[in-house]
Amino acid sequence: MMKLQSIKGMNDIVPPDSSAWQLAEQLLSTILHSYGYRQIRLPIIEYTAVFERSIGDVTDIVQKEMYTFEDRNGDSLTLRPEGTAGCVRALLEHGLLNQQNRKLWYIGPMFRHERPQKGRYRQFHQIGVEVFDQSGPDIDAELIMMTARMWSALELNNLRLELNTLGTVANRKQYAKVLFQYFSDRKDELDADSLNRLDRNPMRILDSKNPALRQVIDDAPALEQHLDESSREHFSDLCEILTKAGIEFTVNPHLVRGLDYYSNTVFEWITDDLGAQGTVCAGGRYDGLVELLGGKPTQAIGFAMGLERLVELSKQRLSRDNQGDVDVYIISTSEAFLADVLSYAESIRDADSRWRVIYHCGGGSLKSQMRKADRSGAQLALIIGDQEYAETTVTIKPLRNQADQFTVPQSESIEALRKFVA
Repeated sequence: MMKLQSIKGMNDIVPPDSSAWQLAEQLLSTILHSYGYRQIRLPIIEYTAVFERSIGDVTDIVQKEMYTFEDRNGDSLTLRPEGTAGCVRALLEHGLLNQQNRKLWYIGPMFRHERPQKGRYRQFHQIGVEVFDQSGPDIDAELIMMTARMWSALELNNLRLELNTLGTVANRKQYAKVLFQYFSDRKDELDADSLNRLDRNPMRILDSKNPALRQVIDDAPALEQHLDESSREHFSDLCEILTKAGIEFTVNPHLVRGLDYYSNTVFEWITDDLGAQGTVCAGGRYDGLVELLGGKPTQAIGFAMGLERLVELSKQRLSRDNQGDVDVYIISTSEAFLADVLSYAESIRDADSRWRVIYHCGGGSLKSQMRKADRSGAQLALIIGDQEYAETTVTIKPLRNQADQFTVPQSESIEALRKFVA
């Protein structure tokens, strides 16, 4: 018998939680718009090679977590585990590098076959931001400052920022040789995952979450010693800009991020309020990715933030702004004038599209309709009975305070509503 339940790690978002999600998305998209970012809508399925070439075939994502399958044509396809690779593919396919504004953002579900736990699911949702063809530390700083503005809008005060620089591709290759020798001399201290990474990308070992490896990782040579002067200067300028902007941060030399395409600046916003899943937003530069996927050399930077974690952290603020899904509940006591009352309901919606207006369909006694109006969480009940209809008036009954009900001409009712509904 078919199971009537969602797949493990893939959750329904139902009311009233969905309203909190909508509010968070509206707040974040408004800020993105104010910084000049334009939305791009990407497919959730790409050719598997797009992720293998960009993310790196030695990463946990490619080796263990991707939902990959063959379609009827025999092509290997993958549900997107992240958004940057697909965004770069779209950028190249549609010639978006030729446009003046190269600031893009996207939103939607991502898929990774991980062990589900609080804050980590197999289908999860992200807002991602990508900027192309800008090389200076100013755009790095703007992205971080924009995320700080988002936390302020969501009233999140307990996030901390960690920064690092990975240098250029050449810096990383040189550093990888040093790390290979260091970890090779300590093979007996490494776990199976780290041994697998050693030959292919020893920097990935620095990302290990195995506490047994903490000491050997802490004792590893620092990447900072292998940076060129340009990379040092870029990172120093970024830190200076953020300091002058009043944004506190910590330099974490072991922050390397989980994807192979990063270079130079990397950053994470972290919280202690979600247990082990503490990263809320993460990103950095990936100046070599566009070329890797077939384009011309192009500087790029971006970040992604998990909506599940943001909504969980900002529930108090979102719940306060979403008290009740309904502003106005309209009640009619007779079927004789339903058409006129429905038209009146449309006029209220015309007056302010932000108002959430419900017209009670299905009839019923005044008492039962009032009971449903109260349960809806509406701020006001608007009542049109025989007398109101005959006199072209409406009775307005506040439901969330002690104010008395009153009757006004329908022509004046919109202004009366504005005193109660923002």
